[in-house]
Formats: sequence, structure tokens, C-alpha cells
Amino acid sequence: MANVRLEKLRELKNQALLGGGEKRIDAQHKKGKLTARERLDLLLDPGTFEEVDMLVKARTPESGFTMPAYLGDGVVTGYGRIDGRVVFVFSQDFTVIGGTLSEAHGRKICKIMDMAMKVGAPVIGLNDSGGARVQEGVVSLGAYADIFLRNTLASGVVPQISAVLGPCAGGAVYSPAITDFVAMTRGTSYMFVTGPKVVKTVTHEEVSSEDLGGADTHASKSGVAHFACDDEMATLRTVRELVSYMPQNNLEDPPLVDSGDNPHRMDPELDEIIPDNPNKPYDMKEVIRHIVDDGNLFEVHEQWAENIIVGFARLGGRSVGIIANQPSVLAGVLDINSSRKGARFIRFCDAFNIPIITFEDVPGFLPGTDQEWNGIISNGAKLLYAYSEASVPKITVITRKAYGGAYDVMNSKHVRGDMNYAWPSAEIAVMGAEGAVEIVFRKELSKIEDPDEQQQKIAEYIEQYRDSFANPYIAAARGYVDEVIEPSQTRPKLINALAMLDSKVDPNPKKKHGNIPL
Repeated sequence: MANVRLEKLRELKNQALLGGGEKRIDAQHKKGKLTARERLDLLLDPGTFEEVDMLVKARTPESGFTMPAYLGDGVVTGYGRIDGRVVFVFSQDFTVIGGTLSEAHGRKICKIMDMAMKVGAPVIGLNDSGGARVQEGVVSLGAYADIFLRNTLASGVVPQISAVLGPCAGGAVYSPAITDFVAMTRGTSYMFVTGPKVVKTVTHEEVSSEDLGGADTHASKSGVAHFACDDEMATLRTVRELVSYMPQNNLEDPPLVDSGDNPHRMDPELDEIIPDNPNKPYDMKEVIRHIVDDGNLFEVHEQWAENIIVGFARLGGRSVGIIANQPSVLAGVLDINSSRKGARFIRFCDAFNIPIITFEDVPGFLPGTDQEWNGIISNGAKLLYAYSEASVPKITVITRKAYGGAYDVMNSKHVRGDMNYAWPSAEIAVMGAEGAVEIVFRKELSKIEDPDEQQQKIAEYIEQYRDSFANPYIAAARGYVDEVIEPSQTRPKLINALAMLDSKVDPNPKKKHGNIPL
């Protein structure tokens, strides 16, 4: 009798492992896609996955529409390990009724999210679904809302990562959008609220799924996706690397990793990296790579709002969040998208105890009607709010320009910057020399009739202004800059400051929550 029972159990488990059956698995492979279980094998450390709710089945719909009841009901859920640390996972199975979400499917996802909150471990969702199961009607919509609520409550408590590996349409897009990071796969994944057919019906626009909501669209145009990867294996490797920079939850610190890179290393190349011409661009990523452990910058949102750089790195083995203006794109100005990009990343780092390092070279905010009419004021305020609110260790290095309100915004001393360094090439002023001369010496210049003489006088005034203001020493004299350092010293200075700030406590006033200018 015992053997019969064991055989029954094994038969059911083997049935569940097949998902929608061999034919549908073959169809999935022909599309260049992996199955739900193959994805988990690549994501997690070998042999660590423990499945939960393998034998769950969908209820018979009250609507009268019948559907075959598959074991697992279109999603594989459980927990495993990445680099030895526990993570909770769900992986939607497109071979089972198109991975559509039913009441039972949603309940399975909610269960592992609840467990993750109790344990204090990240949640990773692998999304590949046709959306709500039509045959279940409002019950499936309710299941989505149950997930959205948990995404919201878990936000800032445990890291949440979404890998979109297939279709993600309608209400299904909101769960990934609430999570901390979204990775997409080129060619096989897409996200949109309404698909190409609805768009054509309503607006008469002809657009493909890829152009409307593909990986590159969301990684470069909308900013919905933080990563666009060439294939599923690359997507899952990206998720694994991303997790390595994070703590398990908001009560822990990120893991220390011994990179072997000398913390006292000085880099003389940095002393020559800033061009003599203050208007000539340079690549801030090169600056960052000279400073961080092993030159490794794990960039986030690489293709979107490229005038600001955000990403993770390590300094002396500590995980840090990097925010940096990029002089080689739009001269490093702040605009609507870069402000949103920076603010979102800062708030993640602050929620999960990751110190923030800012590299500053910013000439100001981008002018123009497009920016003003689309809300540069409120969007720029998001970045200011995020920096001001953040209570983790915050260190700034001003490499060149720090002009106007952008100086205040980019983690100045006035918004609780802990350590603020400047290179000798730093220009800290209300505005650039040319603009300042036009305002300050307008009357004097208007009296000069000869154009050549006027240009000569402008050049003199510009030189005078630069000598007086376009340097870091006035700010240093006021204590707004803690130290003017040689660029080659930046790495050890940052590592020593991080070690000093390791026990920092800087609480915000007691409140339910602030009202960020969304």
C-alpha cells in the first residue's frame, strides 16, 4: 500500500513538472524562450530550489466556462539561494493556459511574497503571462490586486526584482512597475497597458509589439525597464549580479565583498582627466572606473536619461550607489528624466542602507519650453527631495562644474551631505562665467561701442570672474566643501570616509511619510 501511495505522489509530481505538456514546451523553445523551471535553474544556485504549492489546481470557474485544471496552475513558486543567500521566487509558466493569472495562481504568488516579508528576503518574479484569465472574470482581477497590495507593502522592506521574459500586458504590468528593478529580454518580452490592436482601434496608429513595448523601447524611451538584455540567460545573470549589491532587507547592511583591490590605491591618471577647456566634455564613467573596486560599475538605466549615471559599485568591499552627472551627454545638465532617474535610485539606496556617492559636474537645469511645460520644476524637486530625505552615508566629489540650483540639489552640504570633496578643477558658482559677466557687467559693456574692444573687455571680465568664483576655495572657506583634494587621492579618501560613516545615525522627523512631488 505504501508503494502505491508513493507511486501516486511521484506520478503527480512528474505531471506537474511537465507544465502544459511536451508539445507546449517545444513551442516555447521554438520561440527562443526557456520554460519556467529552466529559468529558475539558471537564476538560482544549483540544487537550492525548494518548490511550494506544486500540486495547486485552479477552482472550477463559476462562469460556466470550463478550463483544464493543470497542477501548479501556470506558475512555479518557492525559494532558493543566490550566492548562498535566500531569495523567494515565482516563475510564470506560459505552457499552461498562456501563463494566465487565476485566483489560485495569484494565491501562490501572494503566499511566497508573504513568506518573504516574514523571513526578510528578496522577491524575484519571472514574468511570462497572457494576463488575467478571462474564464475567471473578476476573480482573476482581484488576484492581481492582491499582488499589487503586497508589492506596495513590501516596497522598502525587501528588495523586489522583476524579470519580464515574455508578454506582460494590461493590469499585469503594474506589479513589475511597483518593484524596484525591471529587466527585459530583447525580441521575446514586451510590456504595455494596451496592445497594438487597441492602439490602432483608438488612435489609428500602426505599431508593432516590439516598438510599442519591447525591451529597448522601455530601456531607452520610457525608463520603465532598468535593463535590456540580449537573451534570457543574460537577463537572469543580470538579476543575479544585481542581488549581489543588496542586503536581504531594510534592517541589514549590504554584504562586504573582498575584491582584492588595494583600498589605498592612488590613480595618477585622474590628475589629468579633466580637460583644460571648461567647456570640453569627458566621460564620467572613466572617472568612476578609476576609483571603484576593480573598475566595476554595474550601471542601471544605462540607455535612458544618459546625462546622469546611476549604478552600483564597491569601494573597499562596501556596496555603494553611484550618482554622477555625465558631461559627455547634454553637458551633464539635469532635466526631467535625469531627475526622475536619480531620485528613484537614491530612494532605493536609502531604503536598503546603501551609501550614496555623488560625482558632480553639472552646469544647471536644462532650459526650454518643453522642459518647463512638462514640469521640470516638480521633477527637479524629486531629485532634491530624495537627496534631502536620504539618511544613509552621502559623499560628494565635485570634479568640475557645480552651478546654480543644481549645486544645491546634487548632495550639497546644505542637504545633509556628510563629506563633500572638490577637485582643484571644481567651479562652484551661481552660473557660468559667460552668463555671469553678461549680467554683472551689463552696464559697463553697453558703454563700449567698438565690438572688438567690447569682446576684449568681456574676455577680461570672464577671466576675472573665473579667478574670483570659478574655483572650490570660496566654498572651502565657508565649510561647504570639507576638503579640496588631488584627484588621484579620491579612492582612499572615499573609502576612509565610508569607514568613518559606518555607524552614522541621522534620523528624519517622526511622520507617517512625506509628500514627494510626484
